[in-house]
Amino acid sequence: MVILKSRDEIAVMREAGRVVALTLEAVKAAVRPGVSLRELDAIGEETIRGHGATPSFLGYRPHFAPTPFRGTLCLSPNDVIVHGIPDATRLREGDLLSIDCGAIVEGYHGDAAMTVPVGQIDAAAERLLAVTRFALETGIRQARAGNRLSDISHAVGKVAHEAGYGIVPDFGGHGIGRVMHEDPSVLNDGRPGRGLRLREGLVLAIEPMFNEGGGAYTVKPDGWALVTRDGSRSAHFEHTVAITEDGPRVLTLP
Repeated sequence: MVILKSRDEIAVMREAGRVVALTLEAVKAAVRPGVSLRELDAIGEETIRGHGATPSFLGYRPHFAPTPFRGTLCLSPNDVIVHGIPDATRLREGDLLSIDCGAIVEGYHGDAAMTVPVGQIDAAAERLLAVTRFALETGIRQARAGNRLSDISHAVGKVAHEAGYGIVPDFGGHGIGRVMHEDPSVLNDGRPGRGLRLREGLVLAIEPMFNEGGGAYTVKPDGWALVTRDGSRSAHFEHTVAITEDGPRVLTLP
């Protein structure tokens, strides 16, 4: 079921999105060689709760997961695409780290992600981050009333194909509101002009995930983390976006 949000509901989601944005910035500022994923997760939880919000991911158990999620953030280094569980792993110079954050304010979720460098990274990694970020921006521009859902998917996928990156086939964006994952699913590839007609009040999490190699992945034994099958690096960028009469409104900004 696709649930449209009122202006008042979108205003609350904007506050949740603001907490997410501030949390991402706090965690990003702490990323450095030697820091552990658990230490970064603690910063994330402290920041979310310090703004009077609740972590969306902690204890969350979607249909595909064998256990509730054991962290506030999804922290996914290098070949981990998404859903990395924070552990004792310490980051190293040259790593890439995807940080995915969700927060709840007055029952409504905000959700966003970014991939950040750990110290100095190589030119290929810089390109992967820039292209994936650009794909998110391109997809957001298609989130307009009257367009079709697949116009977003096509815009994102076109960027990946032109850059030669793999697209994760089974995971992408989603509707969001009182539930973290609502209908509709927002794929990161597809033909334009298909699917749901976009309407004012629809709120979507748009999230490209691109791999340097192919799109194939495996799931870690924890049942959560997706890892590229060929060991290539992955990048992930996401924003929560409301479709309004004035065009797309990004809710997960500071």
